[in-house]
Amino acid sequence: MASEHRRGLLPEKYFRWRSGEITRLEAFCDVVFGFALTLLVVSLEVPRNYGELMAAMRGFVPFAICFAQLVMIWRAHYIFSRRYGLEDGYTVLLNVMLLFVVLFYVYPLKFVFTVLFLQIIGALPASALDMAQASVVMRIYAVGFAAVFVLFLLMYTHAYKLRRELDLSAAEVRETRNAAQENLIMALIAAISFSLAFHHPDWAGWTYVLISPAMWAHGAVFGKKVRLLAEQT
Repeated sequence: MASEHRRGLLPEKYFRWRSGEITRLEAFCDVVFGFALTLLVVSLEVPRNYGELMAAMRGFVPFAICFAQLVMIWRAHYIFSRRYGLEDGYTVLLNVMLLFVVLFYVYPLKFVFTVLFLQIIGALPASALDMAQASVVMRIYAVGFAAVFVLFLLMYTHAYKLRRELDLSAAEVRETRNAAQENLIMALIAAISFSLAFHHPDWAGWTYVLISPAMWAHGAVFGKKVRLLAEQT
Protein backbone atom coordinates (compact mmCIF):
# COMPACT_ATOMS: atom_id res chain seq x y z
CA MET A 1 0.00 0.00 0.00
CA ALA A 2 2.75 2.45 0.96
CA SER A 3 4.74 1.73 -2.21
CA GLU A 4 1.61 2.36 -4.29
CA HIS A 5 1.18 5.73 -2.62
CA ARG A 6 4.79 6.63 -3.41
CA ARG A 7 4.36 5.70 -7.04
CA GLY A 8 1.11 7.70 -7.19
CA LEU A 9 -0.94 4.72 -8.32
CA LEU A 10 -3.82 5.24 -5.91
CA PRO A 11 -6.38 7.83 -7.09
CA GLU A 12 -7.18 8.99 -3.54
CA LYS A 13 -4.74 9.06 -0.65
CA TYR A 14 -7.24 8.40 2.13
CA PHE A 15 -9.94 6.42 0.30
CA ARG A 16 -9.72 2.93 -1.17
CA TRP A 17 -11.80 2.62 -4.31
CA ARG A 18 -14.01 -0.45 -4.12
CA SER A 19 -15.28 -0.52 -7.68
CA GLY A 20 -13.42 -2.74 -10.13
CA GLU A 21 -14.14 -2.87 -13.84
CA ILE A 22 -16.40 -0.25 -15.41
CA THR A 23 -19.95 -1.45 -14.80
CA ARG A 24 -22.90 -1.22 -17.17
CA LEU A 25 -24.40 1.48 -14.95
CA GLU A 26 -21.24 3.61 -15.13
CA ALA A 27 -20.98 3.06 -18.88
CA PHE A 28 -24.62 4.09 -19.34
CA CYS A 29 -24.08 7.20 -17.22
CA ASP A 30 -21.00 8.16 -19.25
CA VAL A 31 -23.01 7.86 -22.46
CA VAL A 32 -25.76 10.11 -21.09
CA PHE A 33 -23.26 12.72 -19.88
CA GLY A 34 -21.67 12.66 -23.33
CA PHE A 35 -25.08 13.18 -24.92
CA ALA A 36 -25.75 16.11 -22.57
CA LEU A 37 -22.51 17.74 -23.72
CA THR A 38 -23.58 17.18 -27.31
CA LEU A 39 -26.85 18.99 -26.64
CA LEU A 40 -24.86 22.07 -25.66
CA VAL A 41 -23.51 22.45 -29.19
CA VAL A 42 -26.11 20.71 -31.33
CA SER A 43 -27.85 24.00 -32.08
CA LEU A 44 -24.67 25.62 -33.41
CA GLU A 45 -24.19 25.84 -37.17
CA VAL A 46 -21.05 26.56 -39.16
CA PRO A 47 -20.84 30.38 -39.60
CA ARG A 48 -21.49 31.52 -43.15
CA ASN A 49 -20.27 35.11 -42.75
CA TYR A 50 -18.36 37.39 -40.37
CA GLY A 51 -21.44 38.41 -38.40
CA GLU A 52 -22.42 34.81 -37.74
CA LEU A 53 -18.83 34.01 -36.75
CA MET A 54 -18.81 36.80 -34.16
CA ALA A 55 -22.19 35.64 -32.85
CA ALA A 56 -20.80 32.13 -32.51
CA MET A 57 -17.72 33.42 -30.69
CA ARG A 58 -19.94 35.19 -28.18
CA GLY A 59 -21.38 31.79 -27.34
CA PHE A 60 -17.96 30.37 -26.48
CA VAL A 61 -17.83 31.62 -22.88
CA PRO A 62 -21.34 30.40 -21.94
CA PHE A 63 -20.54 27.07 -23.58
CA ALA A 64 -17.29 26.79 -21.62
CA ILE A 65 -19.08 27.49 -18.32
CA CYS A 66 -21.82 24.96 -19.07
CA PHE A 67 -19.20 22.43 -20.17
CA ALA A 68 -17.29 22.94 -16.90
CA GLN A 69 -20.44 22.45 -14.82
CA LEU A 70 -21.36 19.21 -16.59
CA VAL A 71 -17.80 17.92 -16.22
CA MET A 72 -17.91 18.80 -12.51
CA ILE A 73 -21.11 16.78 -12.09
CA TRP A 74 -19.67 13.89 -14.13
CA ARG A 75 -16.51 13.86 -12.00
CA ALA A 76 -18.52 13.86 -8.76
CA HIS A 77 -20.54 10.94 -10.08
CA TYR A 78 -17.38 9.13 -11.20
CA ILE A 79 -15.71 9.48 -7.79
CA PHE A 80 -18.81 8.23 -5.98
CA SER A 81 -19.09 5.22 -8.28
CA ARG A 82 -15.41 4.36 -7.92
CA ARG A 83 -15.37 4.80 -4.15
CA TYR A 84 -18.27 2.52 -3.28
CA GLY A 85 -19.12 0.40 -6.33
CA LEU A 86 -22.79 0.34 -5.31
CA GLU A 87 -25.36 -0.98 -7.77
CA ASP A 88 -28.31 -1.83 -5.55
CA GLY A 89 -31.81 -0.79 -6.61
CA TYR A 90 -31.84 2.44 -4.60
CA THR A 91 -28.47 3.58 -5.99
CA VAL A 92 -29.57 2.79 -9.54
CA LEU A 93 -32.76 4.82 -9.00
CA LEU A 94 -30.78 7.82 -7.75
CA ASN A 95 -28.43 7.55 -10.73
CA VAL A 96 -31.32 7.47 -13.20
CA MET A 97 -32.90 10.49 -11.52
CA LEU A 98 -29.58 12.35 -11.70
CA LEU A 99 -29.26 11.63 -15.41
CA PHE A 100 -32.83 12.83 -15.98
CA VAL A 101 -32.11 16.12 -14.22
CA VAL A 102 -28.86 16.62 -16.15
CA LEU A 103 -30.53 16.07 -19.52
CA PHE A 104 -33.59 18.16 -18.69
CA TYR A 105 -31.55 21.14 -17.51
CA VAL A 106 -29.03 21.32 -20.36
CA TYR A 107 -30.97 23.99 -22.26
CA PRO A 108 -31.97 26.07 -19.20
CA LEU A 109 -28.32 25.95 -18.14
CA LYS A 110 -27.15 27.19 -21.53
CA PHE A 111 -29.85 29.87 -21.63
CA VAL A 112 -28.95 31.26 -18.20
CA PHE A 113 -25.26 31.66 -18.93
CA THR A 114 -25.83 32.97 -22.45
CA VAL A 115 -28.10 35.71 -21.11
CA LEU A 116 -25.68 36.48 -18.27
CA PHE A 117 -22.71 36.78 -20.62
CA LEU A 118 -24.58 38.96 -23.11
CA GLN A 119 -25.67 41.19 -20.23
CA ILE A 120 -22.07 41.54 -19.00
CA ILE A 121 -20.74 42.55 -22.44
CA GLY A 122 -23.74 44.82 -23.06
CA ALA A 123 -25.08 42.85 -26.03
CA LEU A 124 -28.36 41.73 -24.46
CA PRO A 125 -31.42 43.38 -26.07
CA ALA A 126 -33.51 45.39 -23.63
CA SER A 127 -36.59 43.37 -24.51
CA ALA A 128 -34.89 39.98 -24.08
CA LEU A 129 -35.81 39.40 -20.44
CA ASP A 130 -37.90 41.43 -18.01
CA MET A 131 -37.71 41.12 -14.21
CA ALA A 132 -40.59 38.66 -13.96
CA GLN A 133 -39.06 36.41 -16.58
CA ALA A 134 -35.62 36.67 -14.97
CA SER A 135 -37.18 35.62 -11.67
CA VAL A 136 -38.67 32.50 -13.25
CA VAL A 137 -35.44 31.62 -15.05
CA MET A 138 -33.33 31.91 -11.90
CA ARG A 139 -35.81 29.79 -9.94
CA ILE A 140 -35.70 27.12 -12.63
CA TYR A 141 -31.91 27.13 -12.50
CA ALA A 142 -31.90 26.97 -8.69
CA VAL A 143 -34.28 23.99 -8.67
CA GLY A 144 -32.09 22.09 -11.12
CA PHE A 145 -28.90 22.98 -9.25
CA ALA A 146 -30.38 21.90 -5.92
CA ALA A 147 -31.80 18.69 -7.39
CA VAL A 148 -28.36 17.54 -8.60
CA PHE A 149 -26.73 17.97 -5.21
CA VAL A 150 -29.67 16.64 -3.23
CA LEU A 151 -29.35 13.45 -5.28
CA PHE A 152 -25.63 13.29 -4.50
CA LEU A 153 -26.48 13.91 -0.84
CA LEU A 154 -28.86 10.94 -0.89
CA MET A 155 -26.19 8.78 -2.56
CA TYR A 156 -23.61 9.57 0.09
CA THR A 157 -26.13 9.17 2.89
CA HIS A 158 -26.94 5.72 1.50
CA ALA A 159 -23.25 4.82 1.35
CA TYR A 160 -22.82 6.02 4.93
CA LYS A 161 -25.62 3.74 6.08
CA LEU A 162 -23.81 0.84 4.39
CA ARG A 163 -20.42 1.75 5.92
CA ARG A 164 -20.13 -1.58 7.76
CA GLU A 165 -21.09 -3.64 4.72
CA LEU A 166 -18.57 -1.65 2.65
CA ASP A 167 -15.93 -2.06 5.37
CA LEU A 168 -15.12 1.65 5.39
CA SER A 169 -12.23 2.77 7.55
CA ALA A 170 -12.65 5.56 10.10
CA ALA A 171 -11.11 8.05 7.66
CA GLU A 172 -13.38 6.83 4.85
CA VAL A 173 -16.45 7.15 7.07
CA ARG A 174 -15.43 10.72 7.89
CA GLU A 175 -14.82 11.48 4.20
CA THR A 176 -18.24 10.05 3.33
CA ARG A 177 -19.84 12.36 5.88
CA ASN A 178 -17.79 15.26 4.53
CA ALA A 179 -19.02 14.62 0.99
CA ALA A 180 -22.63 14.47 2.20
CA GLN A 181 -22.17 17.78 4.04
CA GLU A 182 -20.61 19.42 0.99
CA ASN A 183 -23.55 18.43 -1.17
CA LEU A 184 -25.94 19.70 1.49
CA ILE A 185 -24.15 23.07 1.47
CA MET A 186 -24.46 23.27 -2.32
CA ALA A 187 -28.19 22.49 -2.13
CA LEU A 188 -28.69 25.11 0.61
CA ILE A 189 -26.96 27.78 -1.49
CA ALA A 190 -29.33 26.94 -4.34
CA ALA A 191 -32.26 27.22 -1.91
CA ILE A 192 -31.08 30.70 -0.90
CA SER A 193 -30.83 31.68 -4.55
CA PHE A 194 -34.33 30.34 -5.19
CA SER A 195 -35.75 32.47 -2.35
CA LEU A 196 -33.99 35.62 -3.54
CA ALA A 197 -35.13 35.07 -7.13
CA PHE A 198 -38.73 35.95 -6.25
CA HIS A 199 -37.94 39.63 -5.69
CA HIS A 200 -34.23 40.05 -6.51
CA PRO A 201 -33.27 37.83 -9.48
CA ASP A 202 -30.00 39.75 -9.94
CA TRP A 203 -28.92 38.94 -6.41
CA ALA A 204 -30.00 35.33 -6.86
CA GLY A 205 -27.28 34.79 -9.45
CA TRP A 206 -24.55 36.20 -7.22
CA THR A 207 -25.53 33.82 -4.43
CA TYR A 208 -23.49 31.08 -6.11
CA VAL A 209 -20.32 33.08 -5.37
CA LEU A 210 -20.70 31.68 -1.84
CA ILE A 211 -19.76 28.21 -3.10
CA SER A 212 -15.98 28.76 -3.17
CA PRO A 213 -15.55 30.17 0.36
CA ALA A 214 -18.05 27.69 1.78
CA MET A 215 -16.25 24.70 0.24
CA TRP A 216 -12.87 26.06 1.30
CA ALA A 217 -13.99 26.56 4.91
CA HIS A 218 -15.59 23.12 5.06
CA GLY A 219 -12.51 21.46 3.58
CA ALA A 220 -10.16 23.30 5.92
CA VAL A 221 -12.07 22.16 9.00
CA PHE A 222 -13.21 18.65 8.14
CA GLY A 223 -10.46 17.69 5.70
CA LYS A 224 -7.99 17.87 8.59
CA LYS A 225 -10.08 15.34 10.53
CA VAL A 226 -9.79 12.87 7.65
CA ARG A 227 -6.01 13.22 7.63
CA LEU A 228 -5.77 12.73 11.38
CA LEU A 229 -7.95 9.62 11.28
CA ALA A 230 -5.94 8.19 8.40
CA GLU A 231 -2.67 8.78 10.24
CA GLN A 232 -4.00 7.11 13.37
CA THR A 233 -4.89 3.94 11.46
